[in-house]
Parts: sequence; structure tokens; C-alpha cells
Amino acid sequence: MNLYPVIILAGGLATRLHPITDKIPKALIEVGGRPFIEHQLELLQSHGIQTAIISAWYKGEMIREFVGDGRRFGIHVQYVFDGDKPLGTGGAIRNALPMLNGPFFVLYGDSYLPCAYADIQSFFDSHAQSGLMTVYRNDSKWDTSNVEMMNGKILSYDKKNRTTHMEFIDYGLGLFKPEVFANLPAGQAIDLAEIYQKLLTDQDLLAYEVKQRFYEIGSFEGLHELDDLLTNNPNQFL
Repeated sequence: MNLYPVIILAGGLATRLHPITDKIPKALIEVGGRPFIEHQLELLQSHGIQTAIISAWYKGEMIREFVGDGRRFGIHVQYVFDGDKPLGTGGAIRNALPMLNGPFFVLYGDSYLPCAYADIQSFFDSHAQSGLMTVYRNDSKWDTSNVEMMNGKILSYDKKNRTTHMEFIDYGLGLFKPEVFANLPAGQAIDLAEIYQKLLTDQDLLAYEVKQRFYEIGSFEGLHELDDLLTNNPNQFL
């Protein structure tokens, strides 16, 4: 089975991780003795992903200088840059469309997700919807839940106006057809959350519940947890 390419959204300023990110992008923060992007690419490769497109902005050239073409990680890596100003997560995906010719995964640049990518793709391919959100029953344990779901369907998704009915969380991995982003104005900043909201309103969004919890380095707490895990057992998720 050929898996779809993955866009890694690695353009943020990572203000929550200052002062570490004053001089380096979040992707190059050391985790388990190596830059985080190295772990992320190796995890994707171990699950059968062959191509990754790194969407970058803040200090993005440092990421390209370190990763190169990805050959040493067993994965083909390409790059797309926002330009003079950040395009947001949705705008960055729109900016990457010329490099794609079919459906694609989207992964946040600070997420480490040991899930079954092939199973998620098979589920997506067996339905007619244009987008898919992976969700995890979080019960606000590791982060604040933002998804209300019942019988496998998302009823609401909101990162700002959360309710007590939200027991699930956006896991950090999406899957989309290119047409979802094709009509967005080029060069305009937009958040991926707005795209999810529109798909949900249009009843064009699948939900896939992941049982394996997520890990992240977007906060110091998450960074320290993953650093401990990968220091003690660097191959436990591969």
C-alpha cells in the first residue's frame, strides 16, 4: 500500500518554548539526544510514509540545512516556505498544493503520533468525504479536550469555546483531498481549525478515533515527557 505524503506544519514561532526557540526553530529542539524532526521523520518512515513536505517559516532554512533531502532518514523530504509573513496552518497547506497531486496527511510540527497511518488512510479511502480528523478520547487529561463526538461522528469542534461535553481532542493528524484548500486565496493567512469547522458544517468531515495517545513538544511539560521517554527507549514507538 502506497501511503499519501505528509505535510509537516513547522512554521510557527513557538513562543511557549522561549528562550529555547530564540535561536532555533521548534523542529530542532533536542529530544532524546537528537533534534525532534529526526524522531518525527523516523516515526513516519517506520509506518510506511515515503514523502514528507515540510512547511516552514520561522528559521525554516535551519530545518532544511539539517534535514536535507531526507535520504539519511529513509524518507524523501521537500520544502515549502510561507514567504515574508506567516500564512497560518491553513494558508501553509494551500501554499503546498502545487507539490501535491492527490490526498495528503497533515501533521503538526510539534506532534509525535505513533498511530496506524495505513489504517487511517484505508478508512479515508473507503468513504466519500473530503477531510478526516483523527481524535483521541482525552477527557482533558493531557490537554484541554475540544471535540464532542457520539457514535463515531463529530458533533462539535472548537478550540476556543469548549464545553463539558467535549471528551475528545484533535489528535494532531488530518487527511484531506486537495480541493478542500484549492479555492483559498493564495497568500492569505488562515487557520486549519477554520477549515475543519467548514468541513464539519458541510457534513464533509470524517472522524477516526485513535487509541494510542499523542505526544507533543509544544509545551515544556510535553517536551520533558517525550524527552524522558525517547532517552530511555528511543525505539519504543518505531
